Amino acid sequence: METIWGINESMIQDNYDKMCKWAANYIIAKINAHKEDRPFILGLPTGSSPIGVYKELVRANKAGEVSFANVVTFNMDEYLGLPKDHDQSYWYFMHDNLFNHLVDMKPENINILNGMTDNPEEECANYEKKIASYGGIDLFMGGIGVDGHLAFNEPYTSLASRTGVRDLTTDTRIVNSRFFGNDPEKVPAQALSVGIGTVTDSKEVLVLISGHNKARALAATVEGAVSQKWTCSALQMHNGAIIACDEEACGELTVDTYKYFLDIEKKERI
Repeated sequence: METIWGINESMIQDNYDKMCKWAANYIIAKINAHKEDRPFILGLPTGSSPIGVYKELVRANKAGEVSFANVVTFNMDEYLGLPKDHDQSYWYFMHDNLFNHLVDMKPENINILNGMTDNPEEECANYEKKIASYGGIDLFMGGIGVDGHLAFNEPYTSLASRTGVRDLTTDTRIVNSRFFGNDPEKVPAQALSVGIGTVTDSKEVLVLISGHNKARALAATVEGAVSQKWTCSALQMHNGAIIACDEEACGELTVDTYKYFLDIEKKERI
């Protein structure tokens, strides 16, 4: 397919539920089509955006429509200083929303950064090495923040960054405070996160964008200049990037862009 702004596809769905079902079906198809001897390597995010996708993956797995027995996962990030059993750790989130409900997911195939490590730099370097040992990530699913950040790569993070320690902005801590009793001071000030370069090294990147509050970020992702201000704009440099969004997130797109992607989507269905 001809590349558009470096982004291969933008699938505009009517609402969040349809967006999640489309994204889950895409992941399922990729796993089922994987015929190599090595495992399928899947990158995964946390946050509100992927919850609907995880529900659909669990449903399909329990129905026998997809197996995770030969899938190895790498998560995007983890709060620094939160133990696994903390109900806001991303280890807890992933097991509560996905891993505990899959019938054939092997615990040894789950990779999540250790937020309680005594040596964050070494933890991050080893994470990169482990990804590389599998030959890289086949498909990295992600979401973006209202300021366009991917994982915890806040605005002005290098677009060539690798897994490392990230300082969280005040805005991010305020947004995430809804999970910490609405107290931004309870949100950890740092996190471990894959880098923008880690994500864009993946063979494919599937990004979920939904809701009016993400409209500016979507426009920056597909229409804006490639810039560290909007780390999501790095997807323009990737030949295997796919945007799955809902109608509400399209409010800041130009009419021509919106119509163009709808036209491409209709042709894909023919």
